[in-house]
Amino acid sequence: MSQYSHWKLETDAEGLSWITLDKAGTSANVLSGEVLRELSDLLTGLQPQSTRAVVFSSAKASGFIAGADVKEFTGLSNPEEAYQLISAGQRVFDRIAALPCPSVAAINGFALGGGLELALACTYRVAASDARISLGLPEVMLGIHPGFGGTVRSVQLLGVRAAMQLMLTGKPVDGARALKLGLVDRLAPTAELKSAARTLALQAPAPHRPPLFDRLLNMGPLRAALAGALRKQVAVRARREHYPAPYAIIDLWVRHGAHGRQAYEAEARSIAHLMCGPTARNLVRVFLLQDRLKSLGGKNRQEFNHVHVVGAGVMGGDIAAWCALRGMTVTLQDREQKYIDPALERARALFSKRLRNPAKAEAASARLVADVAGEGAARADVVIEAIFENTEAKQALYATLEPQLKPHALLATNTSSIKLETLGEKLADPGRLVGLHFFNPVAKMPLVEVIQSEFTRPEVAQIGVLFSRKLDKLPLPCRSAPGFVVNRVLMPYLNEAMFIAEEGLPLTLIDEAAVDFGMPMGPVELADTVGLDVCLHVGRILTEAFGRRAPARLEQLVEAGRLGRKSGHGFYEWRDGKPVRQPATGYAVPEDLTDRLILPMLNESAACLREGVVEEADLLDAGVIFGTGFAPFRGGPLAYARNRGVAAVVERLGELEKKYGQRFRPDSGWKALEQ
Repeated sequence: MSQYSHWKLETDAEGLSWITLDKAGTSANVLSGEVLRELSDLLTGLQPQSTRAVVFSSAKASGFIAGADVKEFTGLSNPEEAYQLISAGQRVFDRIAALPCPSVAAINGFALGGGLELALACTYRVAASDARISLGLPEVMLGIHPGFGGTVRSVQLLGVRAAMQLMLTGKPVDGARALKLGLVDRLAPTAELKSAARTLALQAPAPHRPPLFDRLLNMGPLRAALAGALRKQVAVRARREHYPAPYAIIDLWVRHGAHGRQAYEAEARSIAHLMCGPTARNLVRVFLLQDRLKSLGGKNRQEFNHVHVVGAGVMGGDIAAWCALRGMTVTLQDREQKYIDPALERARALFSKRLRNPAKAEAASARLVADVAGEGAARADVVIEAIFENTEAKQALYATLEPQLKPHALLATNTSSIKLETLGEKLADPGRLVGLHFFNPVAKMPLVEVIQSEFTRPEVAQIGVLFSRKLDKLPLPCRSAPGFVVNRVLMPYLNEAMFIAEEGLPLTLIDEAAVDFGMPMGPVELADTVGLDVCLHVGRILTEAFGRRAPARLEQLVEAGRLGRKSGHGFYEWRDGKPVRQPATGYAVPEDLTDRLILPMLNESAACLREGVVEEADLLDAGVIFGTGFAPFRGGPLAYARNRGVAAVVERLGELEKKYGQRFRPDSGWKALEQ
């Protein structure tokens, strides 16, 4: 037996060398530079004459290997540094591929990114046949592509169609799908994983080969034809100038056909260039920000067994459904059963789609119970108020709820804009009230604003954070203020779009400008999707708080019953859930259109930071990205401002103020950000 800091090597009586990774001080294995250097040393120490086979495994219960250590990417200053890092990893994996004996990756849990690339370098792969198995190459999500030989070996093993699906989407596959693709050679019960790896290593069958058609597709003329179709598929989801990585994957394959030493060298050069580009740097930053929000819950051991939700509308009903999906017993209250039934129907659809197991879906449905009388409030660990946005109505509800609550039950409101100090005025104990602001649709939007008033006790706010993590949401702690963070930043963007529309520019061009910048949808479509009545209500609160002018067209549409997608008409007409866009020809697009839309978001972000609505710029960027979909490859509104130059942003705002009025006046918070 040889001991290393992270690896363990044992050779048994049959001549099998068992190489086990147990990265010190972490709950999951990642391939840091130190881990790879140790592996290289370990491989040097193998005795080929006495080694019949090598089996790689993990000592972590969490999984095999999660990938490269992303934090190390942030220390790279130029492409040559990145190339040296990647080349070193490639050389280690090349040594695994060149072993003179069979090699097997015994995979438990996940094998992602560099972890799967290590497995691809082995002769065979066997995976545990449980629901936790997840194998994938998600590097594209970080603005890069596989770099330890994965762009080559995945095509050689699976064929170009399956390999491209893995790399271009970044989506992992489960055990059954991996077996069908040939990504793993066998599945075995977890308790028999090592035994299955031993058998596979000693039997040494012929390695998997891709289908003949895929091997033919690797020929030069066919590569060019398929590449065009692949680029079109990618273009539907991402533009080359915004997200270059998927296009780089296709380009590598077209040039080299996943064959020869040059293919590996080109892969290393390509990823090194991407790693130091703005898209990858920003996406890595977003990834680390996501991890930071997740870590706010700490080691969350607090139990939340029973949740009571008051208000079975779209938000309340969907919050209740999500809680039930996450394993909690939920009672859902509203004035009459007829208001609860639609929420239960939506919940059943969610359970069926997410769980894909009739028994589990039925169990989730059983955990969600209609409760017109509100009897569940007295038993609940968390009570969430999600009724309509009216201060008096909410205060009246709290007056009936508060006497029923258990002493340490969390009382939360899903208000989207009303200050908690106002809502809690009549509570006997305003310190127990916290805001949990979910976003629509609840099942898709990862963020929850955890709002603390001047009265909220710190331990109560922390329970709100813990509860958000139990729901697998990203908690954003923020101070009670009009609109909080996300709506406060979003409304100037939506309002400016409406002002521009009032000037006569076609809606389609306004939305196109935002999408060209990188937003997931344009502001006009977004307003229609959220609901114009909701936009008007939030807009009125913010208009009153900050003394701004509201768009007249918005109020006119709401008064006419044109509420957006939900009514079939808003700014757009909606058919089959999609806006009907009128072609816009003959219009000159103003050169300042994009800045008019985007810079108000940046300006409001600076104001939120100055007022202490959030504690720091990184948290604000995270909140706006995960709460609004702000172009992730730009790193968030304040990161974008820094990359563009704070002085340049302030100067541009000043120009827009002179032309369009004081709503563009640069906030004084920019001064702190210039330092």
